[in-house]
Amino acid sequence: MKLRTMIWKELWQRPTPMLTSLMAVTFGVAALVAIQNITDSSEKKIASDMEALGANVLVLPPSVTLQDYYGADMHGKTMPEEYVSRLALARMPGVENLAPKLCVETSVDTIPVTLTGILPQSEFQAKAAWQGLGMITNPIGTDRGCCATTANINPDNDPNSLATNRTVQDLGDREVIVGRELAEQLQLQSGDKLDLYGEEFSVLTVLPSTGTIDDGRLFAHLHSVQDLSESGPVINVIEIIACCEDAAGSLITNLSAELPETKIITIAQVVDTQVSVNRLMGSLSWVFFSILLLVGAASIASVMYANVIERRKEIGTMMALGASRSFVTQMFLGKALILGCAGGVFGFVVGTVLAFVLGPQLLGISVQPIPQLLLVGLAAATTVSVAASIFPARKAAGLDPCLVFSE
Repeated sequence: MKLRTMIWKELWQRPTPMLTSLMAVTFGVAALVAIQNITDSSEKKIASDMEALGANVLVLPPSVTLQDYYGADMHGKTMPEEYVSRLALARMPGVENLAPKLCVETSVDTIPVTLTGILPQSEFQAKAAWQGLGMITNPIGTDRGCCATTANINPDNDPNSLATNRTVQDLGDREVIVGRELAEQLQLQSGDKLDLYGEEFSVLTVLPSTGTIDDGRLFAHLHSVQDLSESGPVINVIEIIACCEDAAGSLITNLSAELPETKIITIAQVVDTQVSVNRLMGSLSWVFFSILLLVGAASIASVMYANVIERRKEIGTMMALGASRSFVTQMFLGKALILGCAGGVFGFVVGTVLAFVLGPQLLGISVQPIPQLLLVGLAAATTVSVAASIFPARKAAGLDPCLVFSE
């Protein structure tokens, strides 16, 4: 009888112990694949968010505990608008744009909305002392670098630039810009009218979808929001777009020195926590992988050894009929090789499916498969399976047919 036939016959005749070992190996590979997939996708999302965020430095009230960089203006704390003038007049190298914001909660047609006050570029340009300050120039999704040039400054005065450049050239006292999601909810289009604080506002434009918190917001002139909400000349946050090199260098120190009564946060500080979590997840995936594979190896070794003990007579008969020691060894190692390959493939599939399901649900990220993990899973699973079967295989090949028959 051929070796391959013997291996398959053994697997089919004793499926239960083989399935137990297969599941242990599969779970080990699945844990590695799932966690590595989620970690890799999370790292890519962070890189994409950093590119698309626009503002890479935030000036916040000192008492704010920042939980979400993208909702940094939703903490309810305020600081004087005068801080914007101080920063503008300081003319710090690397500062390309200042974007003060004030968020208040209101309602439109009984639907609660977040009204965000913003300062258009025209307000900066109207003040001679501020005119030396450049404006944001790097639309989301471009690769032109983070520093401003005059050729890139919103030449068409398009109000939709708020979705890409995070700035708008002109915004009237009674005009609003509506996020895409909110516009669909309120059924608003450009030119429509809506009521805010008893005042009639005109919709200047509906922003294209950005996939950020801005999709559910209303944007109006900062001073209009201050007047209508009776909050006074205050803001929640100053977003700063700075050249990457300066943001990573002395700019933070200079900002802290200029505004010591505020908290300065950089995107690097915020994502550092998530990067640390990703690294921890990556390390834990290998720990889980190692533990589960060791469990799988112990299970395979136990199953193989028990199989040798149970089949002493069969193995002795095979050897008496001419089966060589290498044939018996190859038969057991062949079973282990098949278990390892099956565990590697099944583990990759199960882990990838888990990542697809858990990634969006737990972290809100879309997960892409990593084909290289299939090779890692196969190599590790087969190596562990074969290594765990070497001693039982040698034990089987070392049986003496005469002693077996005498028993």
